[in-house]
Amino acid sequence: MPFNIPILLTWLRVALIPLVVGVFYLPEIGLNRFEQGIASTIVFIVAALTDWFDGFLARRWNQTSAFGAFLDPVADKLMVTGALLVLVHLGRVHPVIAFIIIGREIAISALREWMAQIGASKSVAVSSLGKIKTTAQMIAIPMLLYYDTLLGVVDTRLWGTILLLVAAVLTVWSMLYYLRKAMPLIKKVHENSN
Repeated sequence: MPFNIPILLTWLRVALIPLVVGVFYLPEIGLNRFEQGIASTIVFIVAALTDWFDGFLARRWNQTSAFGAFLDPVADKLMVTGALLVLVHLGRVHPVIAFIIIGREIAISALREWMAQIGASKSVAVSSLGKIKTTAQMIAIPMLLYYDTLLGVVDTRLWGTILLLVAAVLTVWSMLYYLRKAMPLIKKVHENSN
């Protein structure tokens, strides 16, 4: 397993996930709900920034690796899933929305793994639609963790909910896009196996 700064940042993101979740479930730390929201929002934003920064450094320093390419999306999915589960538990996100987002991540990860096994991973490479979806959810989640008015102006409850709904719609749309791109290969493999 290679070890470099980008991979260290990815591992840091994995380590921060329990903090995003734990802030709401550890009564010993003595934070009220508002303080928990602030703390979890800050931790989530730091984790999200490491996602951008580790990729930037890996490309800039030419330190990309197969292990880093594996670990990075796993860390992202764990971070989003952990935060969504907390938000569902707090009643800030409807379980169906969380299921759509988490279910899509599992389905597309499985599709990408299968496509890689048959040598066609480029067919389901990340699209701009997927990047827009990720951006919407990465802004929505900290807003919903904060769950208050920001600077007396921005109602993070409203905007976080709207952005997460946008992310859910884009989630379904991007999943259909990936499946449509993969369908000819799926049919071909199916025909060859008969």
